[in-house]
Amino acid sequence: MSTIRKRNGKYQVQVRLQGSAPMSKTFTRLEDAKTWARLTEIEAEQIGLPADPRALAKVTVGEMLERYRDEVVPKKRGAEYETIMVNAMLRHPWAKRSLAHIDGATFAEHRDARLRTVLPCTVKRELAMLQHAFDVAIKDWSIPLRANPIKAISKPTGAKKRDRRLGRGELARLVQTAKQCKGDHMRALILLAIETGMRQGELLAAKWSHINLAARHWFIPLTKNGESRTIPLTRRCVRTLRILKKVAGDAKGVFDLTREAVKCSWRRIMKRSGIENLNFHDLRHEAISRFFERGLSVPEVSLISGHKDARMLFRYTHMTAAHVLAKLG
Repeated sequence: MSTIRKRNGKYQVQVRLQGSAPMSKTFTRLEDAKTWARLTEIEAEQIGLPADPRALAKVTVGEMLERYRDEVVPKKRGAEYETIMVNAMLRHPWAKRSLAHIDGATFAEHRDARLRTVLPCTVKRELAMLQHAFDVAIKDWSIPLRANPIKAISKPTGAKKRDRRLGRGELARLVQTAKQCKGDHMRALILLAIETGMRQGELLAAKWSHINLAARHWFIPLTKNGESRTIPLTRRCVRTLRILKKVAGDAKGVFDLTREAVKCSWRRIMKRSGIENLNFHDLRHEAISRFFERGLSVPEVSLISGHKDARMLFRYTHMTAAHVLAKLG
């Protein structure tokens, strides 16, 4: 990795690492030259040498993200959402810059601009994905970046947890408006979300082979925390699923919907129903709150919701304060 040559009575040391710019220094004493070479080699093994601008100039941030989208994202559970995210990033001017002309300040500016239009949690997810993309490029693709530029910038703090509950009559308005959507899938999706507390991704990935209507069980093979779970089905769930089953025929999936289709349909439903400040994920919060209101214990709700840490469920317990007061008398 290092070479020492004697020229004009002095010792010239050069340390090379593939993909990085060579480092060189001249010494009067040979021992000093050997010491510097040894220390520089150790540093190169630990954190690498400065990146060679010529190698980085050949690759743009956009080209790196396109490779990440095509090779890494499809292996992820949130592949559809992350593909949309990467495609949106490719439209930013910084995506056309070479890796030789990118740094943390570039993404700090991007972060601040995004925070003016979207929630902090959205920006945090985007930066996390970008950071992973740079990590993959450095570790797996041997792109000679000395450091990950995203790690150098501060990340937005998460937004306050939402506690939106459905108001009086809002569920009826939701269901009635959803009937105007093509097919019956949006209405069924809303009803099942309220009855099961399942996440949107879990509902859309469901297969009929996972559901036992006779035993009133729904098996979820892969969840957000990476584990499977089986949830009990209410009678209303069973009735809704039987109706869907008649329409589905030989289809393997319960829902013939994509995340983007649900997103567009949800926007139309919100506009037509006149309901404000309600996200689809709020239906999960509503469902879990209702489980507590029905008298289910924390372990029982955890079995249905899939929360591994019971403390995550404590924010739902304030919904049952009136019920506790009634019990106390």
